[in-house]
Amino acid sequence: MTIRNRLTWLFVGLVAVLLLAVMSVIYILQTDYTHQEFHQRLRDRAEVTGYVFLEQDELRAEAFRDFQRRYLRTLAGEVLQIYDAKLTPRFIEQDERVQISDAILVRILTEKLVYFDVGPRQAVGLFYHDNQGDYIIVAAAKNHSGQARLEHLATILACIFVISLVVIYVAGRLFAGKALAPIAAVNDQVDRITAQDLHRRVDANISHEQDEITRLARTFNRLLERLEESFEGQRTFVSNASHELRTPLTATIGELQVLLNRDRDPVAYREAVASVLTELQQLKQLLNNLLDLNQTSNAHLTDDLRLDELLWEAREAVAPDQRRRVHITLDELPPDPTPLEIHGNRQLLSRALTNLLDNALKYSAPDAPVVVRFAYAAGRTRIQVTDQGIGISEKALPQIFQPFYRADNARAVVGHGVGLPLARRIIELHGGQLHIYSRLGEGTTAEVVFAAAHR
Repeated sequence: MTIRNRLTWLFVGLVAVLLLAVMSVIYILQTDYTHQEFHQRLRDRAEVTGYVFLEQDELRAEAFRDFQRRYLRTLAGEVLQIYDAKLTPRFIEQDERVQISDAILVRILTEKLVYFDVGPRQAVGLFYHDNQGDYIIVAAAKNHSGQARLEHLATILACIFVISLVVIYVAGRLFAGKALAPIAAVNDQVDRITAQDLHRRVDANISHEQDEITRLARTFNRLLERLEESFEGQRTFVSNASHELRTPLTATIGELQVLLNRDRDPVAYREAVASVLTELQQLKQLLNNLLDLNQTSNAHLTDDLRLDELLWEAREAVAPDQRRRVHITLDELPPDPTPLEIHGNRQLLSRALTNLLDNALKYSAPDAPVVVRFAYAAGRTRIQVTDQGIGISEKALPQIFQPFYRADNARAVVGHGVGLPLARRIIELHGGQLHIYSRLGEGTTAEVVFAAAHR
């Protein structure tokens, strides 16, 4: 069922329940009023009967019935009966269909005024005191006019209910159609957007108001922006990865082709094999980076790690001839090492820290030291890796986290532009943040921040 139909039937059902409840209350109140009105009329008849029949001692029963027919308006199926205090009938209309039980008569004597039903008739029993003694007057009749009014009211209410439902259904469909028209328009626009035209956007002013439809359109636009960025990044990644993979393979194939072109002396073979080995090692490193970059999407964080211990492990992973250049300084630390612990993947996080150290060493002078500061303060663990290398320009700084991106001044250094994006993704996977601060020609500082609450 479409949303339009669901809204229409929901609207109709809600209004139908409310309308039925209101009409039921009206009918119940009218029924109660009709009964009370008829009870009052019966009471008046009983009082008139007592006054005419009992107060006028000389008036005979035949004379009273004649008076009743001439001056009182007879009710439908009316029955008037008078009993004395001993429950003996004193005056009873000739209507054998109405029999009043002694229990009701005793109740009338006790309560003085009792309303009750006798078959299809409504009745009232009235205690009447006269100079001749105490009497019970019973007046009963059928409320044909009241019942007819109630039936007429019920018919009118039923007709109004049915007509109202029809009108409400038509109005509900029109209202739902008008309310959902902007959504249908947004749906049509989104349906026309494919992977080839992600630059297109949904009209955010389609509803001409700042309502949920506008928010939906803007949400779609933000989604399209993210998809476009993701697709563009994917295209760039595939293009750069293809280029980076093709380069060492092409160089290796070229070296081997030249080597096989003619016979050479052992020294030339050794040099060529060494060059091929270097290219293959670069290719292996690139493939490892790409695998690690993909692994961060579904990595399992199952290890309990101490960040200070992990930093020393990362230093040990650096090439032995470069390890002496890494100087680690431990600043303020908590007395309890618990805040330095996080839950994560030891292999990946160690790889991220090693990449930061390798970058600092690679882009610095051969003998320049790399200073690493480890500190805990204000509930945060900070690791700063500072070098005195070539630095990064302000123009290139915003793009350094794009895979395979390399600044102009870094192209002379062997690398693929994957290490820094990989480090950032791994650190963010563990709830941390990686910030890069740099000045061209003066050096770079990579700062890693972990909150103590992340565990």
